[in-house]
Amino acid sequence: MMLKLICLKQWYQRRVRGTRKAVKFQRSIQGATLEHILAKRNQKPEVRKAQREQLIRSQKEKSKAKKEAKVAKKKTDTKAVRAGQKKINKGNTKSKPARSNVMM
Repeated sequence: MMLKLICLKQWYQRRVRGTRKAVKFQRSIQGATLEHILAKRNQKPEVRKAQREQLIRSQKEKSKAKKEAKVAKKKTDTKAVRAGQKKINKGNTKSKPARSNVMM
């Protein structure tokens, strides 16, 4: 009889332990502390939207400046290449033999 009570008690304890809910807690994300996340969450939506738009605008300006610099560099490079090609072409035309003396 005593053995049955012990078994019932253990069974009940296991059952109670199994139904407990997991405790939730907030953790920080890599690169951002928990305080930083909470401060961002407590901001007003208008402020967050303005920050996001400003960041997007600055990124667009950076990419535009980068693209313009690339185009400008490409223009100067193509001009130099073309000038070099003209010099080569002019030099080659003078060194060709006259075709009037060649017999067929």
